[in-house]
Amino acid sequence: MEHEHYLSPFSWRYGSTEMRQVWSLTTQRSLWRRIWVALAEAQQAAGLVTAAQVEDLKAHQTAIDLDRAFAIESEIHHDLMAEVRTYAEQCRIGGPIIHLGATSMDIEDNADALRLRDALDLVIAHVYTLLQIFADQIDREADRLCMAFTHLQPAEPTTVGYRLAGYAQDLIADYAALRRTRDEIRGKGFKGAVGTRASYAELLRGTPLTPAELEARIMDTLDLPAFTIATQTYPRRQDWDVLNVLAGLAMTLYRFAFDLRLLQSPPIGEWAEPFAAKQVGSSAMPFKRNPINAENIDSLARYVAALPRIAWDNAAHNLLERTLDDSGNRRAMLPDAFLATDEITRRAIKILKDLRIDSNAIQRNLDQFGVFAATERLLMEASRQGGDRQALHELIREHSLHAWESLRHNQPNPLIESLATDPHLTAILTSDQIRDLLRVEGYVGDAPARAREIARMIQTLER
Repeated sequence: MEHEHYLSPFSWRYGSTEMRQVWSLTTQRSLWRRIWVALAEAQQAAGLVTAAQVEDLKAHQTAIDLDRAFAIESEIHHDLMAEVRTYAEQCRIGGPIIHLGATSMDIEDNADALRLRDALDLVIAHVYTLLQIFADQIDREADRLCMAFTHLQPAEPTTVGYRLAGYAQDLIADYAALRRTRDEIRGKGFKGAVGTRASYAELLRGTPLTPAELEARIMDTLDLPAFTIATQTYPRRQDWDVLNVLAGLAMTLYRFAFDLRLLQSPPIGEWAEPFAAKQVGSSAMPFKRNPINAENIDSLARYVAALPRIAWDNAAHNLLERTLDDSGNRRAMLPDAFLATDEITRRAIKILKDLRIDSNAIQRNLDQFGVFAATERLLMEASRQGGDRQALHELIREHSLHAWESLRHNQPNPLIESLATDPHLTAILTSDQIRDLLRVEGYVGDAPARAREIARMIQTLER
């Protein structure tokens, strides 16, 4: 690559080589030629094209010459026709019949549908891998107690595995949506300039094939179903559907990454993404260990979340049988959405695979905040033993506020002792009973079992 002129970050910084290949111009032109060959084969069956012409097209199908195509395009200002002429120059026998009867979008939209499907396959594979890592981590951490937070305030205990299972549950839904969307991808088919197949009806007059049979032959060769109804393009709603499912996946991983950023902050300090031995956290502050992968996930996820709006406009404004005002943005929108999503999933795999969990920080937070959550057990048991629930609630609230004030002044948490020696409570329960009730270790309900249920669900997913 040369860097004297602008290159997209997706050209080299973000996304995998495999995803860049799907959206490369070489792949695009290769697919166009594959479709022209399929069209010619079907026309041979109709008696319109000779076997020698088809073989000539096949012989030069992989001879992509972008430099020649660009030179022609600079004169005629039409990229597909530039490729037609480039291909025709290479094919002395078959050149005259390339693109016979077709309109540009018969080629381009079917190629785009194939690329959407291939790109979804790559994303699906990443998500499957990520889910397997989630399952392993959930199993490993299902019983590890930690503080849960609501309103970004310490709430009650949960487990690390249960927290991970929440992200995994959403990711299972994303995986199902991705697979469903992939299986529903359709091509335009071969329907001509406004979708009526009029040009093919004219071309096939007197031949053994109908326009529908010609389309079926081509689409069967491409292994791509076709929309029943299309205009000059396939319905642009399909792009919107695809980008929505990518945005949903980005949403799930955004939340995971944002939570990790909170948990990696030193005041909590329970989780951290992997940090390489020579990695630099800050140019100014050498001590920094910034969560750069999680931050990158959140940055790119915001971008993916914004793109469905463009696809919505393309679909809603695809007036009458088509307008060309979607063409320019689709050249960037579709590759960007997939390359950003590809980078998001790859970084999420990297984080989760080597996620660092700090047992000391977890215990510190439990010791400091867990007792507040356990007061709910004390309230229920004291009420069961005949205490006035409302009076007990106010009593525990006053003790808790006093304890919070001690913590605010960096003093030890006095809550257990203050409650265990309060005469209103010891009149109902013994001090030992109170202390036992204020232990948080068992106060997570059936969260570990349900976390493992999600892990088992992941392990039964189809690849």
